[in-house]
Amino acid sequence: MPPAQSQKGPSNSAGTAAGGSSWLRGRVTSLRGVGATRAEQLARLGIVSVQDLLLHGPRRYEDRRHFKKIAELDAETPATVRGAIVAQGLKRFRGGMKSVFEMIVDDGSARLHCRWWNLPFMESYFHVGDEVFVFGKLTDAKPRTMDHPETEVVEGGAEDFIHVARIAPVYPLTEGLPQRWLRGTIWRALETFKGRGGVLQVIKGAAMPMAAAEVEPPIFNALRMVHFPESPSDAEAGRQRLALEEFLALQLQLQWRRKRFEASAKGLPCGGNNRLMKPFLARLGFKLTGAQTGVLREIRADMGGGRPMRRLLQGDVGSGKTAVAACSALMALESGLNAALMAPTEILAGQHFENFKRWFEPLGVTVRLQTGHRKTMEKPAAAGRPAPVLFVGTHALLSENSDLPRLGLVVIDEQHRFGVAQRERLVRKGNYPHLLVMTATPIPRTLGLTLYGDLDVSVLGEMPPRRGRVKTFVRATAQLPKVLEFIREKIAAGRQAYIVYPRIEGDWESPNGGGRGGGLKAVLTEAERLRKVLAPYRVGLMHGRLKGAEKEGIMADFRANNIQVLVATTLIEVGVDAPNATVLLVENAEQFGLAQLHQLRGRIGRGDDESFCILISEA
Repeated sequence: MPPAQSQKGPSNSAGTAAGGSSWLRGRVTSLRGVGATRAEQLARLGIVSVQDLLLHGPRRYEDRRHFKKIAELDAETPATVRGAIVAQGLKRFRGGMKSVFEMIVDDGSARLHCRWWNLPFMESYFHVGDEVFVFGKLTDAKPRTMDHPETEVVEGGAEDFIHVARIAPVYPLTEGLPQRWLRGTIWRALETFKGRGGVLQVIKGAAMPMAAAEVEPPIFNALRMVHFPESPSDAEAGRQRLALEEFLALQLQLQWRRKRFEASAKGLPCGGNNRLMKPFLARLGFKLTGAQTGVLREIRADMGGGRPMRRLLQGDVGSGKTAVAACSALMALESGLNAALMAPTEILAGQHFENFKRWFEPLGVTVRLQTGHRKTMEKPAAAGRPAPVLFVGTHALLSENSDLPRLGLVVIDEQHRFGVAQRERLVRKGNYPHLLVMTATPIPRTLGLTLYGDLDVSVLGEMPPRRGRVKTFVRATAQLPKVLEFIREKIAAGRQAYIVYPRIEGDWESPNGGGRGGGLKAVLTEAERLRKVLAPYRVGLMHGRLKGAEKEGIMADFRANNIQVLVATTLIEVGVDAPNATVLLVENAEQFGLAQLHQLRGRIGRGDDESFCILISEA
C-alpha cells in the first residue's frame, strides 16, 4: 500500500481544493449532530471520516413518490400518504419511564394513527394543523395505525424532502443507528461538500488525476445521484461514475506501486541452466503442453532479467499449473538459490510436499514442509556448498520463526485465499525474490489487468491430453434418491465420489423459520445417513474441526480407495487430487459462490474417465 499523500505517492492535481480535501479527510465528529456515541456506531460500519460517510452507499431504495389515500392502505405494502395533523398527544406510564407519542393524520378519506414509543421529544416536532408526509406500513387496521413511520412536515416553498415524497435510500446499519438519522446526516454532509468542495479519494492514498474531474457527471453530482436520486436511472448512472472513480484510483495506485518497485528492486539472476530441468522433464511421465512451454518461456525471461518477476499464472483446474511451478522452482534451484511454495490449507500443502518430494529428491533437492501442525526435520548440512531447498508450507511460512534463507522464488498457490499483505510478508523474507502467484479462478482478461495491474499475467489456455470430460447437472431435491443410486453404480464400477455440504452442524436457526439448520444440510448428520444408504461402501468425513493428522489420514485413505465416498465441507475445494474420483455431489448448491463451485468441480475430471458434477438446489 502506498504511503500517505504527504509522501511521494500519486500526486493530488487539484491542489486548489486542499482546504476542502482536508475537511473530507476529517473525522465525522466535525459534522453537526455527530457526537462520540454516533461516531462509535459509524466506526463499526467502517465510517471514520466525512469521506467514508459520503462513500457509504445505499443497499437499496424505496420509491416513496407515489401517494395513496389513507383509506386505501393495507398491511402488506408500505406506502406514502399526505394529510393534516388533527390531534396529537404524549402519554407517559410506568412512573414516567416509558412513553408513547401519538398523532392523528386526516387526508379526507380516513384517519391514520401514528405512534412512536419512548421518543417523547417527537412531541416538539409536530403541531396540530401541520401538513405532513407519512411513509410506512400498517401495524393495525382498526384503527389504522403505523408504528414509527417515516414523516416529514410540508412547509411552504419548494423544499427538498429527504425521507418521503422521493426515492429514499436505505443504508446498511449497525445496532443503535437509526436509518432516518443516517440519511439526514449524509444529506447535510453532501450540502457541506457542495459548498466547500474538495478532492475525493475513493482509495486511500490515491487522489484522482485532473483529467478525472472532467468526466461527466462531476463527482458531487454522482454522489447526489447515488444517495438521493431523482429516478432509478439516476442512481445507476451515479453508481457507475463512482465505480469509474474507484477503478481510476486503483489503476493510479497500482501503476505508482509498480514504478516504485521497479525503480528500487534489483532482480536475482535465476534463469537456470537446465541442469535439473532436463532430468525432471524426462522423469515427469508426460509432455508439457504448448501453453505450459510458452508460459515457462515468459517466466525464464523474467527470472533471468534485471527486475524481480511479479507474475500471475491463471489456469483452469487440471491445466498444469503445478508442473509450471515445479519448473520455475528448478530455475531458482539451478541458480544456487532456494524456493518457497505457500498453499492455503494443510491438505494442499501436504499434497504439494509429497508430489515435490517425489519429483525433486531424485535430483538431489531437499524438500521441507512447514504447517501449523507438521514440520519436517532438517538434515545436517554437508560440507561445502549447501544443497538447494524447496520450502513447502501454509501460513506457517510467514511466522517469524520460519527461516527461509537465500530465497530466489516465492510461489503462492490459490492466491485468492491470501491477502496482499500476506503475499508481501513472504516476499520480504528474501532479498527481492521472484514471485509467481497462481489461481484457478476464471478471471476475464480486462478484469485481471485491472485488479492485478502490478503483476504480469500468463494464461494456461490449453488442457493436457487424456483429461476426462466433466459434465455438470442441476437437480431438484426430489431427485436425490436417483442421484445416490447413480453414485452407488459408479462406486460399484471402481470409482469414487465427493459429497459436499455447506455446514458442519445443523445448529443454526433460520430467520425465516425452517427449524434447526434453517433447511441447510450438515456433514455430521448426513455422513451418518449416507453410511447406511451407501453400505457396504465406506464413507469418510472431512471438515475443518479435524486435527491435521486426522485430515491427512482420511485423504491418504481416500486416495488409496480405502474410502469410496468422502463427505466434506468446502475444505476440499482447493488442490485435493484423487484421479479416481469421478462424481461430485453438492447439496444446497445455492449456498456456494460461483468461484467456489468452480473450484469444487475441479476435484473431479483429474483422470482419464468421464466425470459428473451434480448440483442439488431448489433455488
